[in-house]
Amino acid sequence: MIEAKKFGVSVLYGVITIFLLAAITSLVFSFILSFTNTQEKSITLLITIISFFSVFAGGFICGGKGKQKGWVLGGATGLLYSVIILLYQYLGHGSLFTLEQLVYYICYTLTAMMGGVLGVNIAGGPPQHHS
Repeated sequence: MIEAKKFGVSVLYGVITIFLLAAITSLVFSFILSFTNTQEKSITLLITIISFFSVFAGGFICGGKGKQKGWVLGGATGLLYSVIILLYQYLGHGSLFTLEQLVYYICYTLTAMMGGVLGVNIAGGPPQHHS
């Protein structure tokens, strides 16, 4: 079983990765929208793809840090990310998820789970046992 501290640290690394990638891409797209004639409608698909990549990367980092149970770590990362966004949206703007957003966040959680599994298998290596 994954010890609680290692689990928490792994999930935290994953969520921080997601938010860092989101902040960087938001900055880049804000510059693109500000200094070019590009319309927000024309890059919506690209933003969605990058969002899924960010969540996958967060799950991958989380799984690599945790070294075992990648689907649990990735799922926890995706769920924590979704809860943070829900709290921000509800407390900051007074609205809950729409059905479309709920589908997106379920897919984000599943994507983070896949990232966690790959993170364990590619970056994590075998778990280390201290004897």
